[in-house]
Amino acid sequence: MAESEKQPKIGVFICHCGSNIAGVIDIPKLLEYTKTLPHVVVATEYRFMCSDPGQDLIREKIREAGLNRVVVAACSPTLHETTFRRVLESMGVNVYYFDMANIREHCSWVHSGEEAAALDKAKDLVRMAVARASELQPLEQRESPVNPSVLVVGAGISGIQAALDVADAGYKVYLVEKEPSIGGHMAKLDKTFPTLDCSSCILTPKMSLVGQHPNIELLTCSEVQEVQGYVGNFTVKVERRPRYVIEDKCTSCDDCVEVCPVNVPDEFNAGLSWRKAIYIPFAQAVPNAYVIDTEHCLGMTPIACGKCKEKCEAEAIDYEMETEILELEVGAIIVATGFQLFDGRRVLEYGYGLYPDVMTNLEMERMLSAAGATEGKIVRPSTMEKPKRIAYVQCVGSRSERHNPYCSRVCCMAALKQARQIREKYPDIEVTIFYIDLRAFGKGYEEFYESSARDYGVGFVRGRVSEIRHSFESDRLVVRAEDTLLAQPIEMEADMVVLSCGLEVFSDAEKVTRAIGIQRSADGFLLEAHPKLRPVDTNTDGIFIAGAAQGPKDIPDSVAQAKGAAASALAMLAAGKVMLQPYAAIVDEDLCAGCGCCEASCPYSAVNVVDNSAQVTEEACKGCGTCAAACPNNAISPQHFTIEQILAQLEALFQEAK
Repeated sequence: MAESEKQPKIGVFICHCGSNIAGVIDIPKLLEYTKTLPHVVVATEYRFMCSDPGQDLIREKIREAGLNRVVVAACSPTLHETTFRRVLESMGVNVYYFDMANIREHCSWVHSGEEAAALDKAKDLVRMAVARASELQPLEQRESPVNPSVLVVGAGISGIQAALDVADAGYKVYLVEKEPSIGGHMAKLDKTFPTLDCSSCILTPKMSLVGQHPNIELLTCSEVQEVQGYVGNFTVKVERRPRYVIEDKCTSCDDCVEVCPVNVPDEFNAGLSWRKAIYIPFAQAVPNAYVIDTEHCLGMTPIACGKCKEKCEAEAIDYEMETEILELEVGAIIVATGFQLFDGRRVLEYGYGLYPDVMTNLEMERMLSAAGATEGKIVRPSTMEKPKRIAYVQCVGSRSERHNPYCSRVCCMAALKQARQIREKYPDIEVTIFYIDLRAFGKGYEEFYESSARDYGVGFVRGRVSEIRHSFESDRLVVRAEDTLLAQPIEMEADMVVLSCGLEVFSDAEKVTRAIGIQRSADGFLLEAHPKLRPVDTNTDGIFIAGAAQGPKDIPDSVAQAKGAAASALAMLAAGKVMLQPYAAIVDEDLCAGCGCCEASCPYSAVNVVDNSAQVTEEACKGCGTCAAACPNNAISPQHFTIEQILAQLEALFQEAK
């Protein structure tokens, strides 16, 4: 350490943040107090410290007073720590000689109307920051090379778009999908709102591009089992289940289907039709090769049926295929694992699963599709006759204290779209939508709602449905609800009821997040680093999220987020290297007992016990301090949050109370 840096010379800069801080905290009094703190040689204030004049003020004071440490009392470090570090760097001061006191979010915003308490707390925060700054040590960032390839997990529309964007930029992409075909939920849709474009017409060309792209390696029937490593250099283990059909040999001739004796409900058509034990998920599937459903197949080892293999002239069927474990080296990971539909059976009073004429919005979607189970004809499942009245029930599983408190966003518009399609095909079918609030939030959505109500005669009843039961007298369903606009209970008979089931996080989210090393929010969806400023980043550098895996959203928002995740990954790959923060924990081998507490507690798998001593993978370590808190011997601590720095803050906190 240079002689000039041994004695701390600290400058404190207090920001008004307009009236965000100055409107609650008495800045002149805080400034006068700050001047009395140890090692503070400069203390000043400015209206917007993050502005160019504010940054110039810091530079000027560094130059005039020879400051070797800087504290800015302003907003969250998440917003402007990098901004002020660049100021220090431009003046030749080590950027890790900087600290921030958050007197906006932690003080003025939570003590509005409590000026005296806000001032006292601001003094505490500034005093603690100054104490820590006096113990800061110079650190240097390190570089790490980036593997020029990307893993995309999930091949719905978000994963497809992200994979294509990265591949089109010239980088290798591994696209992992657990199902036999890519396409996700969008492949099951008939039309998309508000333009009523054919869903397949939009999606199929992108699916074909994925299958043919020279930079994309498509891994279907595959799941991520483990992720090791760090930003720029991840090692991923992928389990690839056998299809029992050789993709390159399969000609999709259908000969095997003709001889298969097994009929199974077709999950692609929401169980409304049947498929064989050997099947192609849907006509436009990519890869367009058959797959054997081993759960329903009559047997392969030893051969109990074997008819499909006997019939296949291309010799594409191989019963001896085995599960593979692939090890991939990638620089970045994009998680686009999508959603699952809320199970309507969980709302017992609606009778889904009990009454055949109560169906979900996805089942209606497949019924409306010309390529669906009924070739686009609307029929009652119980009688196969055309219905006279259809009722939609909104917010099934959403906006509910019993189930999911959040709005699923797409359900209102999906119901409007389907109602409009039904009225276009069958003007004599009455359609009524029971809703709590209709939410038409996107571009062109409000106009679509008004047009559906005005031009197509869709009826609306405002009120949550309490019960759906079957009337044996009329052989129809009875929908009981309260019309909140009329302030009275109502009953309506309908031939069919469609439940607008909401969106939930995909079923194996816990398994996937544990394998990849990312977090989930309280609602179960994948957690972003910051909901506004970093919506596609995770708290693990180099891992990004996109689409409905992060929360309920429609197709345009999913595609936009996928492109954002791809751009973030590409920015890192294009640089060829990443800068690693020098926060990695250090181990005092003389104190380390090799107990493994640090290894067990590390959320980033950055600590391993080798030969009875903890070792830290610096590239993976985030300096979070979890290991230091777990260590019984104080043998490990992060470099930028040392025990000495934390103790200095604690002593400063209680100093005023003495």
